[in-house]
Amino acid sequence: MHGLQAKELTLSYGEAIVIDRLDLTIPKGKITVFIGANGCGKSTLLRALARLLKPTSGAVLLDGKEIAKQPTKEIARRLAILPQSPTAPEGLTVLQLVKQGRYPYQTWFKQWSDEDERAVARALAATGLKELAERPVDSLSGGQRQRAWIAMTLAQETDIILLDEPTTYLDLAHQIDILDLLFELNEKERRTIVMVLHDLNLACRYAHHLVAIRNKTVYAEGKPEDVISRQLVKDVFQMDCQITYDPLFGTPLCIPYGKGRRILQKEGVS
Repeated sequence: MHGLQAKELTLSYGEAIVIDRLDLTIPKGKITVFIGANGCGKSTLLRALARLLKPTSGAVLLDGKEIAKQPTKEIARRLAILPQSPTAPEGLTVLQLVKQGRYPYQTWFKQWSDEDERAVARALAATGLKELAERPVDSLSGGQRQRAWIAMTLAQETDIILLDEPTTYLDLAHQIDILDLLFELNEKERRTIVMVLHDLNLACRYAHHLVAIRNKTVYAEGKPEDVISRQLVKDVFQMDCQITYDPLFGTPLCIPYGKGRRILQKEGVS
């Protein structure tokens, strides 16, 4: 069981090394979330796993084979990525956008097929967008627009989906809506999902496997309940906090220290 792996992976922008000799195996059929301070290399690592960034050294492997040496369309049938804050051409409808996910299956000899049609229909249904299929993407709300992009990645019908901050710029209700959708996809279809998230508490709630990035490599990884601690938050985010447990889900809950209005309990009031 190889799945998606990084071996001695080093990533650079010019002379600046962002990721240095990192080793990582993404668990199959699980939700993995990358966490870490701004600029630590989370998004860079995700781009490399998707073959959008060439390693300086080391390699990304998919089922034991170096991803850089495999045909682009073959990789696109195995792995989909949703970058941060994607934009669609003006006037493009939801249906037209979702259809773009079937590009890896098109050839000179095999044009649009009934299977392509079914894949698009399944993606629209899974994301609750059937009624909005003819709407321009740029006319949608932030949450609807993000669902449209996720529908495009679903239409690609890959076993692995990579998402870079899929909840950015969304209000809390839409963040939960998107994360619930991804959680259901994993539960029902066993899709391997890899995400970058900034909200540590949401990362703990939705991740099976948490990867903390610090000093250009993996600082810690494992189940959130095994990984998250006051010391990790201090080391990774340079922030003091208390760690308790989410009363609804039982997952780690980080309460950061800082200035703010403090309400003291009154006698007889809990």
